[in-house]
Amino acid sequence: MNGMKQARAGLSLSHMGFYVSDMARVEDFYSRVLEFTVTDRGTLQTPHGTVRLVFLSRDPAVHHQIVLASGRPEHLTFNPINQISFEADSLATLRQFYQRFVAEGLEEINPVTHGNAISIYARDPEGNRLELFIDTPWYVDQPMRVPVDFNLPDADLIAAVEHHARALSGFRPRSVWQAEMAERMGLA
Repeated sequence: MNGMKQARAGLSLSHMGFYVSDMARVEDFYSRVLEFTVTDRGTLQTPHGTVRLVFLSRDPAVHHQIVLASGRPEHLTFNPINQISFEADSLATLRQFYQRFVAEGLEEINPVTHGNAISIYARDPEGNRLELFIDTPWYVDQPMRVPVDFNLPDADLIAAVEHHARALSGFRPRSVWQAEMAERMGLA
């Protein structure tokens, strides 16, 4: 990947905000369970009335990665947030948060592989689907999702994920897929 740019210039994903019903409960969850720090809080006058805001970050160089905003409607026909995804720095970290989710009694805790990642999914206190993941060194065509057994030792878990991925359409090293994407994006 020599000479390849890292990403498209001009824009990068920075943070997300979402409406909540129970600010204290959601703030507690993201602070205590996911280890975000409240960096600021306050109110803002909007055309729809006063909105309470809580800003959270896990990075001291970034003021906020998540903004919680009051005003989530009490009755929604469905949750418009498909998922909020966080990349873990290791399988050990992913396992640590898996255990926290279990201890917290979260709903729908699902460890899975997508071939190109190992993920755990769960619902936050207001039903927003969370994904915590690590990338694997491979790529497979998406979408793809199968359960994985987090009771396996690390080496066995990774071997099982790789064995399954190798049988799937589009299997190749992640570096090959990244080079293909850089070409498609005009960055190679």
